Amino acid sequence: FHSLGASFYRGADCCVLVYDVNVSKSFETLQNWHEEFLKQADLTDPEAFPFVLLGNKIDVDGGNSRAVSEKKAREWCASKGNIPYFETSAKEDYNVDEAFLCIAKTGMINEHEQEIYFQGISETVSEAEQRRSCAC
Repeated sequence: FHSLGASFYRGADCCVLVYDVNVSKSFETLQNWHEEFLKQADLTDPEAFPFVLLGNKIDVDGGNSRAVSEKKAREWCASKGNIPYFETSAKEDYNVDEAFLCIAKTGMINEHEQEIYFQGISETVSEAEQRRSCAC
């Protein structure tokens, strides 16, 4: 996986880090994932790159199995420049829409950088390409 990192992360507008609130180890590895992304993405301004943190599986065992407190997660986010944090349950569809709306909005902040990758590529389709029914 590490060998694919650079090509996988290149051009990203936002990085979403997810951990299981019931598994301490998943939270403890966030720092490694954060650093690995910044290193592999080869960003021009790593300090300004947007991240969003999701604490998932809050539905498990009615919250009794929780190993990472919301306070601890928010403190970690504060130490990284106040990145947005959401507690979610994919199973129960709790806070998922709100989290992904934030991710989309956060990613759009860097939208202008995407234009660099498409400079010189025509947005119109020629008549010959239209007749072939596929512009690829």
